[in-house]
Amino acid sequence: MDTRAVLHMDLDSFFVSVERLKNPAFIGKPLIVGGNSARGVVASCSYETRKFGVHSAMPMRMAKKLCPEAIVVSGDMESYSHHSSIVSEIISGRSPVYEKRSIDEFYVDLTGMEKFFGCYKWASETRAKVIKETGLPISFGLSVNKLVSKMGTSKAKPNGQLQIPRGTEREFIAPMSIQKIPGVGEETAAHLYSMGVKTIKTLREIPVQLLQKEFGKNGKLIWEKANAIDDSPVEPYDEQKSISTESTFNSDTTDINFLKALLVKQSEELAFELRKSQRLTGCITVKVRYSDFNTFTQQKKITLTASDSTLIDLAKQIFDKLYDKRVLVRMVGIRYSHLVYGNPQINLFEDTAESVRLYEAMDKIKSKYGAVAIKRAVSAIKIR
Repeated sequence: MDTRAVLHMDLDSFFVSVERLKNPAFIGKPLIVGGNSARGVVASCSYETRKFGVHSAMPMRMAKKLCPEAIVVSGDMESYSHHSSIVSEIISGRSPVYEKRSIDEFYVDLTGMEKFFGCYKWASETRAKVIKETGLPISFGLSVNKLVSKMGTSKAKPNGQLQIPRGTEREFIAPMSIQKIPGVGEETAAHLYSMGVKTIKTLREIPVQLLQKEFGKNGKLIWEKANAIDDSPVEPYDEQKSISTESTFNSDTTDINFLKALLVKQSEELAFELRKSQRLTGCITVKVRYSDFNTFTQQKKITLTASDSTLIDLAKQIFDKLYDKRVLVRMVGIRYSHLVYGNPQINLFEDTAESVRLYEAMDKIKSKYGAVAIKRAVSAIKIR
């Protein structure tokens, strides 16, 4: 059986790089992409800006204070999606199996290729092709699994490449900070720091039983990552074109409050699915079927988003145009289409820092306890 070979590729400061392609005058200057308002949020920033402590998801007001000379540009998700598609085509045209993790991040399973071509040579040539055909900087890490390859990519940036020789994975990650481990967030890192753990080397010296006591079921996962253990497969990429939901009632109704509450519930659930898979929608369709089985739909192209509040408002607006008060309603549904991969998870170009934190907190609860664990009061309804 072949030893695994997994490649991780990441477009460096993707939003910033695309903006510099569009306007070369931005090259070499501190640049921030995000909501250009007092309540906006940083979606991405250049390496020149990061030196001042600016980072993604930071409130724009704070970013401007840290780096007053930074140029701030609003995001253009359509442009980012276009460039991401070009890179996807290049990688898919050369790859045996690849996974598109987000708009700017890819995994490729190169297991067995060493016999016929050479994994590192293949990766180097693919990276060179992306740079030549798009003008975008891209880095990669190559190792025996997704975890170490991703950490290798971080080490290779900016615009570099790195192979971690087989058998040296634990040695490679040992001196790194615990915050370099994918999936270890601020809360987990703070807890580990309070235990005196700062490096991965120190972390893996802790008995797994103690980590399980401190972090529950995640304790074992943290221990495995500290020991460079990761058996997760590269998931073949299959782009979903749309997501939808609809509800048919046992009894037809004209209860407008019930119908709009249902639209809220449907919008919330689909928006969570978007954010969970790191996607945005560019089109919303509302469907209404009446008691006589006549069915009407109306769609609206929108600015790319995965925001509950934005999608709920749009669904209500479209429904108001479709709804005929004189006829009983049998079914209502919503579809989100024109999907693109978007990272960060929600539309940071429109949402405020407060709403970003709210969505992150809600999604964390939903991911742990289920999509219905937390929702708006108005959407707590039962289908009739």
